[in-house]
Amino acid sequence: RLKSLDTFRGISLVIMIFVNYRGGGYWFFRHSAWNGLTLADLVFPWFVFIMGTSMALSFRGALRRGIPRFKLILKVLKRAMILFALGVMISNSKGAFDLRTLRVPGVLQRLALTYLVLGIMEAALAKSHDPHQWWSLVRDVVGNLGQWAAVLMFVAVHCCLTFLLPVPGCPKGYLGPGGLQHGGAYENCTGGATAYIDRMIFGTEHMYGHPTCMIPYQTTVPLDPEGVLGTLTSIFLCFLGLQAGKVILIFQGWKSRVSRWMCWSLVTGLVAGCLCKFSAEDGFIPINKNLWSLSYVMALASMAFLLLSVCFLAVDIFRVWSGAPFIYPGMNSIVIYLLHEILHWYFPVQFKVGETHAEQL
Repeated sequence: RLKSLDTFRGISLVIMIFVNYRGGGYWFFRHSAWNGLTLADLVFPWFVFIMGTSMALSFRGALRRGIPRFKLILKVLKRAMILFALGVMISNSKGAFDLRTLRVPGVLQRLALTYLVLGIMEAALAKSHDPHQWWSLVRDVVGNLGQWAAVLMFVAVHCCLTFLLPVPGCPKGYLGPGGLQHGGAYENCTGGATAYIDRMIFGTEHMYGHPTCMIPYQTTVPLDPEGVLGTLTSIFLCFLGLQAGKVILIFQGWKSRVSRWMCWSLVTGLVAGCLCKFSAEDGFIPINKNLWSLSYVMALASMAFLLLSVCFLAVDIFRVWSGAPFIYPGMNSIVIYLLHEILHWYFPVQFKVGETHAEQL
């Protein structure tokens, strides 16, 4: 078991929980109002990424132990259903449980759907790699062409729906927050096709009603940051994490692993930069956490490959760091997250503090 994976996961989880407790009042621990990135916008995608990395290792181990593929698929279905059900419970744990306003999407729900799709794909298509083939230098990609074709299809569907789906009263391909933007010209177009699809599937009563753009742009249209369309790019991001896990399985030396991850970091970072034109507002596809835009997941994948390389070198190779304290919550991440959400309002997990900087910290 690589300690660096638990450390990576723990870093994501600890920052996520810190953000949920207002992050000491620092602006960079608050989610971006719309386009752009803060530290708070990094942690959930990193968690999705490292979930994919862990899947590559666990599924390979299960297949080597002789577990039939159909049993793996059944196990994936069971885990996904449990995770989704827990997510619905957590998303609706505040106040009276009302089916009329039940929020369907959520953090754990997205993790469940992402795990379901990639888990079935990996259980059905995973295979061993022959290091003696002519394409051995790129065998981490060529050996997974079926999976690549599937996830790129998800990306294509995401882009087509985002830019081509007609949304009543809104221009095609609108990616803005609506509200006051452009003088209120697209007041009811918050999130464009992303929010429109969620409204058609769930209805406004079953969506998150307080997006980060609500106050600065005075929006009135609900937008769920864990909606349907963003799940497609979440699957792609998780697959890139799975690709990082394939590197561990296929390449034996630490230098070849790290160099491969750094190449992936460079490629995904350049793609993200080209999509957003290295700008917060003026790109073809701006980096946007609420929409889980393609540039957003590519940028976060780039950072994740880099962070994984650093953790791997520091914790597993040179052992200059034990991974503490992050490694401990990283080993029990879902349990820690659930306890954090369930006990959020109870002492000593939560207690009222004043507005001074020291008390918030």
